[in-house]
Amino acid sequence: MEEIVVAGRKIGADHEPFVIAEMSGNHNGSLERAIAIVKAAAQTGVDCLKFQTYTADTMTLDLHSDDFVIRDENSLWNGRQLHELYKEAHTPWEWHKELFDVARKHGVIAFSTPFDETAVDFLETLDVPMYKIASFELSHIPLIEKVAATGKPMIMSTGMASREDIRLAVSAARKAGAKEIAILKCTSAYPANASDANLATIPDMQEKFGVQVGLSDHTLGTGVSVASVVYGATIVEKHFTLDRNEGGVDADFSLEPWEMKLLKDETSRAWQGRGGVKYGGTTNEQKSKQFRQSVYPSSDIVAGEEFSRYNLKICRPGFSLAPRFLHDLLGKPAKRSLKIGERLTDQDI
Repeated sequence: MEEIVVAGRKIGADHEPFVIAEMSGNHNGSLERAIAIVKAAAQTGVDCLKFQTYTADTMTLDLHSDDFVIRDENSLWNGRQLHELYKEAHTPWEWHKELFDVARKHGVIAFSTPFDETAVDFLETLDVPMYKIASFELSHIPLIEKVAATGKPMIMSTGMASREDIRLAVSAARKAGAKEIAILKCTSAYPANASDANLATIPDMQEKFGVQVGLSDHTLGTGVSVASVVYGATIVEKHFTLDRNEGGVDADFSLEPWEMKLLKDETSRAWQGRGGVKYGGTTNEQKSKQFRQSVYPSSDIVAGEEFSRYNLKICRPGFSLAPRFLHDLLGKPAKRSLKIGERLTDQDI
């Protein structure tokens, strides 16, 4: 499975998880707040900050018929007209260059999710290093082909996609010129239930599609994201905001700065903790042998004296004979004189 390289940062199993903070519409229509989000994300240590590039008119039609109104009682946006929601949530295109510049200045990779071909043309003028295809656009093959033709790395969220949907998307991307592709396990619910995450799918996706696999996480908290690393996720994406109490279209399932820093730290620890198959103590555990128990003389013993419960004791530390050898000693004559607390060896059996 080939690594992906973005702005010098390698993404793959041999590297710490690539953590993406997603701003989405949490700027609440304020450029000042958007800039503050970029700076706050940089301070958390994330690798990347992702934007979304669309307008209400590029995303949908300004209609109020049932098809264009969200009808989902479990959705944060139930009852909202699509055009109105996207008008509120979109990041104005005239902000992009400044936000990208601020991100670069603060050492964070910045890229975006385009939702139509015109957005790709616009983002190319900003020389974005990578692209993201949103889960709902995984079936938008023309958009995938447009992005793939740039030759830049691309990440695709899979959401509710079937294996065939994913196969078609990955195949289309490859045929159109994409060389570096990653897909993200994703639950297209906002917020999503942890019980719907099905992280065990991640290694199956790696096997079936032969690309880097990560997680786009819409659950609350950081637990699911951290767990995904153990299943092999090399990318973790979470929505990000300054303060959930200040509202925003995605605020309810977004992480605040202290949580995003925790996510970055804990995914790193989870990656380090994966390791490999190993039994027995590690190098760092060798000194802990003193906390095991072993068989020691509990009094001075002269050669020929019979070993017994009165002159042997199982106790800490663990540098003498293991406790399982006690019965091999009891009732047998000592082959040599021993001082109290002197280590026994297998030669004493």
